[in-house]
Amino acid sequence: MNRVSMRRTSLFLACLLAGCQQAATPGAAAPDRAGAAASGLERAAIATGAIADASKVAPVGLYQRRHEAGRDSLCVLPAKSGDYRFGLEAIFGTEQSCHGAGTARRAGDKLILSFSGGRKCIIVAQYDGDQVALPGVVDMACDRLCDGRGNLEGVTFPRIANDAGAALRARDREDEPLCEAD
Repeated sequence: MNRVSMRRTSLFLACLLAGCQQAATPGAAAPDRAGAAASGLERAAIATGAIADASKVAPVGLYQRRHEAGRDSLCVLPAKSGDYRFGLEAIFGTEQSCHGAGTARRAGDKLILSFSGGRKCIIVAQYDGDQVALPGVVDMACDRLCDGRGNLEGVTFPRIANDAGAALRARDREDEPLCEAD
């Protein structure tokens, strides 16, 4: 290849690359209620009912995940105050687990979990309508909820039921209720 053809090829590739970078057009990806941009495909799927609009799905229900070390469970119930109450258990083996309960409130695509007890542990979890995902780093005050080397960092709870009855029937490892009626 000679120099002229290499320059033409380089110019062609630069133009091709520049054409791929379009400026954002109004309405191309309208922000949803949580503030994140929803794609056109996602908006169309929500409009047709193919997927649920996460901003309209209440977090009430039972979230549970089984794995080789045990079972992680989270139950969420409506509270008289208008917010929610929750109970949580994450098991990482025979002597490593985390347990807690408290109040929760919804803020867009977040579920703010405020644990009851002495030192305040507050976790801002991601909520998408189908699962609750705890962040990869939690406050050190949350260590008191855990035994052994267990911690709540990065634990996810997929939804298995979306009714208060299932949340009330949930039991922890000791066969005690995970959530109790208000």
